[in-house]
Amino acid sequence: MPGNRFGKIFSITTFGESHGGAVGVVIDGVPSRQAIDLNGVQNWLDRRRPGQGRLVSPRQESDRVECLSGLQDGMTLGTPLCLIVRNTDARPEDYEGLRDIFRPSHADFTTQAKFGIRAASGGGRASARETIGRVAAGAVASQILKAALPGLEVVAWVESVHQVTASVDPLTVTRAMVDQSEVRCPVPDVAKAMIQTIELAQADGDSVGGVIGCVVRGLPAGLGDPVFDKLEADLAKALMSLPATKGFEVGSGFGGSKMRGSEHNDSFVPFAGAHGPTATNRSGGIQGGISNGAPVTMRVAFKPVASISKPQDTVTKDKKKVVLTGVPGRHDPCVLPRAIPMVEAMVCLVILDHFLRNNALQLGFTEV
Repeated sequence: MPGNRFGKIFSITTFGESHGGAVGVVIDGVPSRQAIDLNGVQNWLDRRRPGQGRLVSPRQESDRVECLSGLQDGMTLGTPLCLIVRNTDARPEDYEGLRDIFRPSHADFTTQAKFGIRAASGGGRASARETIGRVAAGAVASQILKAALPGLEVVAWVESVHQVTASVDPLTVTRAMVDQSEVRCPVPDVAKAMIQTIELAQADGDSVGGVIGCVVRGLPAGLGDPVFDKLEADLAKALMSLPATKGFEVGSGFGGSKMRGSEHNDSFVPFAGAHGPTATNRSGGIQGGISNGAPVTMRVAFKPVASISKPQDTVTKDKKKVVLTGVPGRHDPCVLPRAIPMVEAMVCLVILDHFLRNNALQLGFTEV
């Protein structure tokens, strides 16, 4: 099964299925002599784990991270770093009745069509549980970035749920502001409305989607490799590889298509301000595929969770019509609150990989 590896220099390979023995990641290209705090990695995993409250899956997993290789006394050896999390609350028997049924809008049919076999329980590799490896790797990347670029900040937040939208300033939003609400929206009044929206959908046996915003502040100019490895292209691939994603934009995004060039252009100014070298930041901190020193702003759209309790028409593997009266198992009514560390992790992985490409020789790499 290809497609499990991401990154050029700082590269990750995730492994494991939702209801298998463990999930995790092997990170290659880790510079040596980097201090890595596994407690810090655990903090990232705690932000994405299930069982945190009424808005997320009730699956009870502690998601305790273990390091199998690559660290000695908290310092990287320059060898592959392997991190795993053991599944302790897997219930594959919950899915036994779905072995021959294709769940609507899941990866069941497409996986079966491609490989001729699929993990019958929990979606296997298509499950959001696969993202544990990404989040662990992103936490490692964030610690390396913090040492190399002390002023760098990556902050994501829930911008909208269904039809409820918050106005968030990417220049001032902080992780503490985001985490003050279980829905991870930094605007308290809007967060309450989002929670009500999720609870109403959940009570109706349904689910909702929304949009996550993210900003990278303190990123130096010069990261990104045109033409096919532009910074926004790699960010798009990283974020669109997350489960349930359906849209991505940088800066003005699709809104910019409705403007004239004279309205959209970011004028350069003599001295750096809030928007870096430009008076405005409709480019979202990236021009020509290369960071310009302004905050990198982006948005990611997530569809409603496909696992719902309402009756749905579908078919079996032998193409017989059936009515699925409800998807068994434990599921999120809205993926967004737990997707925040997933988004931040993928952004950190892209930023570190591009930083290492620019600084490979100084950090001991001889090939890029």
